[in-house]
Amino acid sequence: MTENSTLDILKSAILLEKRGKAFYRTVADQSTHADVKEFFETMAAEEVQHVKILSDQYKAFKENGSFKAPDIEAASTVSQKVLTPEVKDRIAAADFEAAAISAAMLMEERAIALYSRRSDEARDPEEKKLYRWLADWEKEHLDFLAAIDAELKERIWNDSGFWPF
Repeated sequence: MTENSTLDILKSAILLEKRGKAFYRTVADQSTHADVKEFFETMAAEEVQHVKILSDQYKAFKENGSFKAPDIEAASTVSQKVLTPEVKDRIAAADFEAAAISAAMLMEERAIALYSRRSDEARDPEEKKLYRWLADWEKEHLDFLAAIDAELKERIWNDSGFWPF
């Protein structure tokens, strides 16, 4: 892969993460419950971490032509403590936040696809490791969002009598 295409991929990844951060911040700003707001702020903060990690890699690759080992230990992930049953219930009860879950899932799926593809294509072991780690991290986000989405669907089906039995 040429230097320019590697840098272009990193720029695209940074942009994807910045859009995710903006989206999660907007949802947090619109949330009326403190714990729902905290959940979306946590998601936004993780996107900021992704931007930093990718920006550091961009700088390293531009300067040295290679990736550096990501500081995996310094990165945090969404905690189960933030996504409590009460938060899920409040999200399910709020139309805006519930709709945001679907949009967020699409963003996370896009990020997973990009990072997985790059991990598969990468020749540099540190690049491969970086993108695999980011894909796994985004998969964790998607799993949280999918759990909320599944609960939303069940609630809607129950409330609307959609069950066939």
